[in-house]
Amino acid sequence: METNIKTGDFFSLHNSVGNINESDYAKVGLIIEAAKAFERSTYQCVYIIDYFKQGFLYVSNNIARLCGGDAEKIKDFGYRFYIDYVPEHDLKMLLEINDSGFKLFNTIPVEDRKNYIISYDFHIKRGKKKRLVNHKLTPLILTKDGRIWLAICTISLAAGNEPGNVIMKKPGAGIYYQYSLYDHRWEEYKEIVLTDNEREVLTLSTQGYTMNDIADNICKSVDTVKACKRSIFQKMDVKNIAEALTYAQNHQLI
Repeated sequence: METNIKTGDFFSLHNSVGNINESDYAKVGLIIEAAKAFERSTYQCVYIIDYFKQGFLYVSNNIARLCGGDAEKIKDFGYRFYIDYVPEHDLKMLLEINDSGFKLFNTIPVEDRKNYIISYDFHIKRGKKKRLVNHKLTPLILTKDGRIWLAICTISLAAGNEPGNVIMKKPGAGIYYQYSLYDHRWEEYKEIVLTDNEREVLTLSTQGYTMNDIADNICKSVDTVKACKRSIFQKMDVKNIAEALTYAQNHQLI
């Protein structure tokens, strides 16, 4: 399906990058090697965005698992990748997140900006099927005035079933920002705090332990484990352990 969205639409004036020269690019080899090493150690897809040249500096080979595309071809396509592989409704959402995200990012003190991560979910098409993925972006190198020159991104399968779930946060800050696609604005929230028992229950759940196994492991009753899970679900406002694990991962609680 044709779309009116162009690759240039993804590059917000709020992150206009200039004054990058070839000597600067001569220094990024180690960054690419580090990304390749990270790729070998994870199931996640990894790529590096170059906001000066408005394309991709590196794309990991395992991205083919998600979309069936060749990594080098996707690297050459650059942001055409999104237009080709993301449904139009989600594309419009990504453009909104991109613009509003940079507006918020520019309100953060320059010296603190590299510590922030933005995370959101969207669909990737593979033939007639589509998969919901989680996408995380964190700055790698900033310009002197705090614009993002290079950013590293990871893509993994999302545990939810709806696009969105847009969060920007600094790990350990105690607060996070969540973007409302309904109200079209960022809202600030306090990060939830898990008790030691709740964190243990959640961690063991990620390892596939049953309720009885968890109770034995933490030397508590099954009723206590059930109470911990109810408390976790209430704090996170989720319905099941899969959603709780996704929340915990996105908020780096475990």
